[in-house]
Amino acid sequence: MDPFAQLPLRDNLRGLKPYGAPQLDVVNMLNVNENTHPLPDVVRDTIAADVREAAAGLNRYPDREFTELRERLAQYLGHNLTAADIWAGNGSNEVLQHILQAFGGPGRSAMGFPPTYSMYPLLAAGTDTEYIKGFRADDFELTAESAAAQVTEAQPNVVFLCSPNNPTGTALGLDVIEAVYEAGAASNAMVIVDEAYAEFSQVGTQSALTLLEGRERLIVSRTMSKAFALAGARLGYMAAAPAVADAMRLVRLPYHLSAVTQATANAALKHVDALLANVEDIKMQRDRIVDELKRMGLHPASSDSNFVFFGGLEDPAHVWQELLNRGVLIRDVGIPGHLRVTAGTEAETTAFLTSLEEILNESAKS
Repeated sequence: MDPFAQLPLRDNLRGLKPYGAPQLDVVNMLNVNENTHPLPDVVRDTIAADVREAAAGLNRYPDREFTELRERLAQYLGHNLTAADIWAGNGSNEVLQHILQAFGGPGRSAMGFPPTYSMYPLLAAGTDTEYIKGFRADDFELTAESAAAQVTEAQPNVVFLCSPNNPTGTALGLDVIEAVYEAGAASNAMVIVDEAYAEFSQVGTQSALTLLEGRERLIVSRTMSKAFALAGARLGYMAAAPAVADAMRLVRLPYHLSAVTQATANAALKHVDALLANVEDIKMQRDRIVDELKRMGLHPASSDSNFVFFGGLEDPAHVWQELLNRGVLIRDVGIPGHLRVTAGTEAETTAFLTSLEEILNESAKS
């Protein structure tokens, strides 16, 4: 039964399902790529103090331009960026929505390369932007030649490049980004490089931030949800030419970043080193997962993120359920033979690996 049958819902939204992942109360939650390490005490204390101070002025609207936050984010990113190059929203999803509101919309199109972040088509639908599905090679890689040819043929107005890609975890080479940018010139396409997991990249992996200078149609989006362990605070941001940030001001809601959100993010950015200290531990657990999955005879992808995408499973739905029965929740991303697991703490990673090996051994005996 159609729950919207009696409502004048837009036709392009009918039949869609909202974004969602299971939110279950289990011991080891490794399904939505959160940073499972708690905030360091010094960060929690600073946030509490700064939010308390902000509370004294909650009867007034917050700084509409979130000036201090943009300055701190520019300083964190480096690459000669200034506050004028920065925009932020309630999670990187709102930033991406702002971009589509400004550069997408009716009669325009956005292109992505599945399998990739599942919110891209939903954000496109929400802004009445046509979503064009590109394609990847059988090993889920995306080459510069293939991506450029697809953009040249489709002539989209917006292109999503997820690097490291979700759910596969692999980063794109800068040559892919450069090729797509050049190919998008014919349709004046905005090119978004979604770097939500950039802080977890392998040594030597270069950020698209290095390509921003001289490319006014290029946008690099980031988040404080992952490496900064602030998923609950909802703060995403982007770096681009100042004119792009000005375009975001045309579509944002008034005072869209609350005083509490700004205070929380600013407080966290006072302790970048403390927050990023856990990143190296997460990368260690990620690499441990890759090594152990290979030992078990499975096929993990090389990962530049805080999660591992792995194949070689005859019945991933069975494995997912058996893991859940043992108190380990990971993600079934709907790709045959594959599952995805977040790299958690050492204890959480051990629980996953031990449980998975038990399941595989039981299956081999049956």
